[in-house]
Amino acid sequence: MNIGLLQCDHVDESFQYIISDYPEAFQARFERYAPKVRLRVYDVCHGELPQRVDECDGYITTGSRYSVYDDVPWIHNLVDFVRRVDLEQHKLVGICFGHQMIAHALGGSVTKAPNGWGVGVKEVHLNQAYPWMQPETDSYRLLFMHQDQVRKLPPGAELIGSSDHCPVAMFTVGSHLLGVQAHPEFSKSYVEALMDSRIVRIGAEPIAAARQTMPSPTDEEVMTQWIAGFFESA
Repeated sequence: MNIGLLQCDHVDESFQYIISDYPEAFQARFERYAPKVRLRVYDVCHGELPQRVDECDGYITTGSRYSVYDDVPWIHNLVDFVRRVDLEQHKLVGICFGHQMIAHALGGSVTKAPNGWGVGVKEVHLNQAYPWMQPETDSYRLLFMHQDQVRKLPPGAELIGSSDHCPVAMFTVGSHLLGVQAHPEFSKSYVEALMDSRIVRIGAEPIAAARQTMPSPTDEEVMTQWIAGFFESA
């Protein structure tokens, strides 16, 4: 499968010893857990987008330090592209910022989370399942790092999973759009480095609580296989 990675940020130079950049992080997950996926990178935050929706079999939108409601030209362009993808019912998976972008572009609501940053390993409980969600499970644990969250789903969306901190942690629109708030591409060492650098922004107490969750096992393999299954599903 030829999947377009819509890159909405770059890893800061100070962290590149952990993750060289987001395309490498995503490709490492797919190479290990879903090797049929091959990525074509579009540097969206520097103005690059597909000319046609059908250039790739599907798309993944990455996380970003920006908010989807920021008044930035490339974000407006991405909103337009997501709407085109939806109109043509092409496959797109949104991760973190990308998850929020699907909701924002299609008439939902995204704001700062009322209970503060979502950081560390969090468990998402599923309220429904689809055939592409193999292997089956009732919940999953993944790394989170977000200040914004989806507060209202767009019309026609279906809620799949929620956590205590993030009521809209996973959703679909039709059979072609999937939003995932968590970061299956992140490593624990990268999230720990981000926490170290964001103590003032996030707060010492939330960071301390998040550190206590880090020994918990996480389900990158499950989510990566689900994403690949979603792209392959009818």
